[in-house]
Amino acid sequence: MKALKREVTILNTQGMHARPAMQLVETASRFQSAVRIRKGDISVNAKSIMEVMTLAATQGTVLTLEAEGDDAAEVLQAMARLVADKFHED
Repeated sequence: MKALKREVTILNTQGMHARPAMQLVETASRFQSAVRIRKGDISVNAKSIMEVMTLAATQGTVLTLEAEGDDAAEVLQAMARLVADKFHED
């Protein structure tokens, strides 16, 4: 099965601190697909809060969401919407 990718930009002023990171992890975990988040050369498991926190994604950071599985398109859409909505912060 081919992996799907989607680029997102962190828009909220505080960046991806603990609460937004947990929201991404919780969203990814609702789906069966394997999901990774890439920042430059770093790729982390989107279902692991410890790994996602290592990204230190500040406002303006471009991330690539990657998913592989039967519901890959759905998980990417849900995660991208969360980022676009600024994690409901701003």
